[in-house]
Amino acid sequence: MLHSLAPDRANLHANFVTGAAPVLSVESGDKLSLVVPDVGWGVEPPTSLTAPRRKVEPRDPIGHPARDAGPCMMGPIAVRGARPGDALEISIDTVTPAPWGWTYAGEGLATPAWNAAVGLGNAPLTLLRWSIQTSAAGGRAVSHLGHAVATRPFPGILGTAPTPPPREPYASGWTPRTCGGNMDCRELVAGSTLWLPVMVDDAMLSAGDGHAAQGDGEVSGTAIETMLTELRLTLTLHRAMPLACPRVLTAPDELGKRRWLTLGFGPTLDEAAAMAMSGMLDLMESQLGGLPRAECLALASSRVSLRVTQLVNPAKGVHAILDA
Repeated sequence: MLHSLAPDRANLHANFVTGAAPVLSVESGDKLSLVVPDVGWGVEPPTSLTAPRRKVEPRDPIGHPARDAGPCMMGPIAVRGARPGDALEISIDTVTPAPWGWTYAGEGLATPAWNAAVGLGNAPLTLLRWSIQTSAAGGRAVSHLGHAVATRPFPGILGTAPTPPPREPYASGWTPRTCGGNMDCRELVAGSTLWLPVMVDDAMLSAGDGHAAQGDGEVSGTAIETMLTELRLTLTLHRAMPLACPRVLTAPDELGKRRWLTLGFGPTLDEAAAMAMSGMLDLMESQLGGLPRAECLALASSRVSLRVTQLVNPAKGVHAILDA
C-alpha cells in the first residue's frame, strides 16, 4: 500500500520527543511518498543573507518548545508491530529535489572550531544559491556565481526513534545515533537500501534534510540543501535482527557493482571509526560463512575502506565500505 504525506504543519517535527504520537501508521511492506521541506523548515530558497524566506509555520507551539527547535523532519511514522531488537529495512526508491537549493559557509554556523582549523576564521557568512535541473541523463546544479556540479540527491536524515534519554523530554534531531538520524551519508541515493535498528515500539521513523549534492564530510556545515518534492521509500520489518549500527547496501554503480556500508558515530572520529568497523566485522562474520572475527579484521585490512561521513554534527560520522 502506498501512503502519501504532505508537509503540513501537523506532519513535521524537529526532535524525537518521548511519547510523541505518530502522524501515520503503516504495515511492513508498505510504501511512503513524502514531500519534505529543507532542513531549515523552508519551502522556498533564501535569496540573500538578510531577506525573509517562506517557512512552515507556526513552530514551537506552547507546551512543546523542544519538538520544533531543530532540523525539519517528516514524521514520526509508526511501523505496526516493530519492537526493540528488530531491524527496519528502508528501500530508497525515489529522491527528487526541488528546482532550487542553497549552501552556507562562514560565521554563524555551528562549526566555529572547524572554520578556525581550516583557516576561515570569522569570515562573514556566504550564501550560494543553486538552480537545479533534473533529467533522465542526470541532474546538474548551477550557482548564482556560475559554479556547476552534478547532483546526487539523498535524504540527510533517516532515523528510527532512539531510546528516550534519561531525565530528558526529547533527543536532538541534529545528532546521528546507532538508530540513524542526521547521518548525512551521501550513499543514500535512490536504489540504495538502509537497515536501521529498532529501539522503541513501532520504530517511529522520521525523514528529512534533503540534499541535492554533498561531498563526504559536509565540510561547510551545509550541503546543497533543498526541499524534496518526492522521497519514496519502501519499509520492511525484520524480526529479531539486532544491529549495532546502521547498514547500507549501496545503489549499483556504472558497472553494476554494489557495496556494503556500516556507519558509526561518536564525539570523535576515532570513536566513530571504531563503531563503523565493529559493525562491519559483524556484517562480515554473517556474510562470509562464519569466519572468526580476527580473520575478518585481517581480511578487512586489505578490503575495507573508512571514509568520513560528516564532521559537522554533534556526533561525528565514519562509514566503512566493503564491496558486495
